[in-house]
Amino acid sequence: MFACLTAGCGAQTNKYSESFDAMDTFMQVDVYGDEQAMKDIKAEITRLDGLLSTTGEDSDVSKINKSGSATADEAVLGLAEKSLDLCRDTGGALDITVYPVVEEWGFISKDYKIPDEKTLSDLLQLVDHNKVAVKDGRITLPKGAKLDFGAVAKGYAADRAKAILDSSQSDSALLNLGGTVLAYGEKEGGKKWKIGIADPENSAGYMGYITCKDKIIATSGSYERCFTGDDGKIYSHIIDPKTGVPVDNGIESVTIISDSGALSDALSTALFVMGREEAERYHKKAHGGFNYIILTSDKKAYVSGGISESFTVADGYDYELIVL
Repeated sequence: MFACLTAGCGAQTNKYSESFDAMDTFMQVDVYGDEQAMKDIKAEITRLDGLLSTTGEDSDVSKINKSGSATADEAVLGLAEKSLDLCRDTGGALDITVYPVVEEWGFISKDYKIPDEKTLSDLLQLVDHNKVAVKDGRITLPKGAKLDFGAVAKGYAADRAKAILDSSQSDSALLNLGGTVLAYGEKEGGKKWKIGIADPENSAGYMGYITCKDKIIATSGSYERCFTGDDGKIYSHIIDPKTGVPVDNGIESVTIISDSGALSDALSTALFVMGREEAERYHKKAHGGFNYIILTSDKKAYVSGGISESFTVADGYDYELIVL
């Protein structure tokens, strides 16, 4: 993932901060001008975590996965519909029913293993977002299928946080929700926020920066969760829903910048699965609506034209910048 940088933003008055764990990650919320907004954001993210968790026994998602059909909170229903639209639009590069495959690889339990072909083949029969039904306040799955909103949950949380900020007295805010970043408004003095893009070889460092305001930025990286198999190969948690195998296409990370957190979060995964050339075609097909930065293992940074002037490769890094 990547982190937010606030260094050099100058003194700001009425800064209210909260850090906490939610959605299996660390979150930092900095709100300028309205303490109640900061409290409301934390409460809403905590509530969403309780609804969307795949491992919490009392969550709506767990109930749906266990019974195959259950009523759900309005937020879960809304996210399901939005996610399914994105699954269809990306041609299944994003699929919220890939969870049984992810489980089998051990990315949930951290008991990692390489599934045999027969097991993967059987599990892939359960992966099909087209068979998920959302109707009358209920979500219904085919037998054996399971939902996972992990690829969109933090982005959706950022969207909910933005809605809270919009209705508050906040001047600006910077939220790092486990690497999904909401840059709200501007820094003091009318300056844009400076967001660091993680170095895939050292996620504590930044290979570049993007300046922006009123955007939600999300990154998916092969370095985030991975393991080395007995064959000596590194396997990433980003699974191709069509093959059931971790993606290995030369991409190290995909960063999406847009007005929508759910969109940014979902497309960071989907474009990673698509591969660089298909990602470029998808962006053209979508007629914009988002921008992206794709980092590849051969030290190239592919940047969509809409942010070419906002992105800078950091000193000391030898990435070749390619504007598309």
